[in-house]
Amino acid sequence: METSGTIGVIGLGRMGGNLALQALEKGYQVVGLDNAGATNDLIAAGLENCLSFEELRDKLPAPRIVFIYVIAGPIVEEIIQEAARVFEPGDIIIDGGNSYWGDSLRRYRMLKEKGINFVDCGTSGGVEGARNGACFMVGGEPEVVQHIGQIFTDLAVPNGYVHAGPPGAGHFTKLVHNGIEFGMLQAIGEGIDLLTHYHENLNLPAILETWNHGSVIRSWLMELMSRVYNEKGGFGQVPSHVEDTGEVNWLVNDAMHMEVPIPVISQSVMQLIASRDQDKTWAKAVAMMRNGFGNHPFGPNEYIASYRSFSRISDFPKDTLKHKG
Repeated sequence: METSGTIGVIGLGRMGGNLALQALEKGYQVVGLDNAGATNDLIAAGLENCLSFEELRDKLPAPRIVFIYVIAGPIVEEIIQEAARVFEPGDIIIDGGNSYWGDSLRRYRMLKEKGINFVDCGTSGGVEGARNGACFMVGGEPEVVQHIGQIFTDLAVPNGYVHAGPPGAGHFTKLVHNGIEFGMLQAIGEGIDLLTHYHENLNLPAILETWNHGSVIRSWLMELMSRVYNEKGGFGQVPSHVEDTGEVNWLVNDAMHMEVPIPVISQSVMQLIASRDQDKTWAKAVAMMRNGFGNHPFGPNEYIASYRSFSRISDFPKDTLKHKG
């Protein structure tokens, strides 16, 4: 099957909106739907704005290809249920957010009964990646993923797309990715904290710049650390409270079910929790990097914190438990 040059995007915020802009620039026709409506920039770039699921369906050629880019939780469930009602057999629904992989498995099975295809797509690279080339970790049936593979290739950085495995594998892979990210952030943050506790003042901006040139620990995260540190003029105005949606908590829980020890990732989650009660330099460093790659806000954020209590809908899928000792 030849891939359609038209895609739908539900959720036109930072991730979905920037992905839509990238797709438009690369010659795709994009039809969008968002409760707040499309921005003037998106409409000026050529996006066709819709006001309902029915309108979105009618403006897309069959088989329809629709990306969902909204924050994990009940809103994804509402969209999937509405998609099941409105879309038709053969259509392809792609959840590009950070949904729990167990939820994705359940949604795949529910949509499969209606003849609608479901693909779970972990997306990394933050807002910059969505705009200029992302990293995609995709789970789904091979023939379905093959049909839309060129879209992922077009919207990814070179070699930044992988079909990780069957349904659920994309979001599980992204969840593990986020756990690794947490461990790396914590290690960098603790290293920065040590530098600030040396008995003499060190040239921290110069050290960070040097570490980004030829050192073993050079990385995008280290580049972000250097950039945001310089933009903020140090740690003085940065709160140490690090907010998160609780997604890596799922991974810690899954690892316990799988009987796989992940002490570094688990401790990084504990340290994020600890950041909310103390004024720590390592936490400020983590906050800087998170702001750099994902525009995550500094300090407490009630909206984001609220998702820790209900962002995962399914329990660990017991039928998938295969401990490999």
